[in-house]
Amino acid sequence: MTDAARVVAITGASSGIGEATARRLAADGHRVFLGARRTGRLDALTREITAAGGTAAYRGLDVTDAADVKAFVSAARERYGRVDVMVNNAGVMPLSPLDALRVEEWDRMIDVNVRGVLHGIAAALPVMRAQGGGHFVNIASVGAYEVSPTAAVYCVGKFAVRAVSEGLRQESADGGIRVTLVSPGVTESELADGIGDPAAREAMRAYRAVALPASAIADAIAYAVSQPAQVDVNEIVVRPAASAR
Repeated sequence: MTDAARVVAITGASSGIGEATARRLAADGHRVFLGARRTGRLDALTREITAAGGTAAYRGLDVTDAADVKAFVSAARERYGRVDVMVNNAGVMPLSPLDALRVEEWDRMIDVNVRGVLHGIAAALPVMRAQGGGHFVNIASVGAYEVSPTAAVYCVGKFAVRAVSEGLRQESADGGIRVTLVSPGVTESELADGIGDPAAREAMRAYRAVALPASAIADAIAYAVSQPAQVDVNEIVVRPAASAR
């Protein structure tokens, strides 16, 4: 591993932005450690990366379980000796209007999109402090800056990720730990597949007519990760050029 290479742990790596980020960072020479619930997909992705000359390994992961996230980070450290970058990417998006009262879906979004990020920070922060530095890349959304119908609870989670990221940045300013918030606009992914409310699903289908490839977000993450230690890229918002939102 070269001096510029990193050990990168990625949650939600079985599809979408997480998968694209794993491919991009491995191609850049970083060692990637992948986590998600769908281990079959992780196995296939790991094989593809290693066949292409990259370095990758994986472990099954449920980000809603704090102990499991801690074990995931520990496994990455045991395999590669350190954890330089933690990409908190796992997320769900079962949109619905509030009066649909889909409370279980609200709880799921809070568990994955907020607690999952907090669990990632709790697991990786002590490791990074012990080794003298590190980098958190937290994936939010344009929903961290604006609220739209059917997305109120989803936006609650993304506003929270933005707030936590800024708090972590301020608290870590003199500790050698960098924090980057990446907020994608409409991006090709499986997130919309989990929308159970019919009206919200149809609205999202129209909203997603213009979408970025997941590789565009991976490129933004790669840019932030590649910067020298004295440069902290704090926030990146990436939208389709043809979209006003």
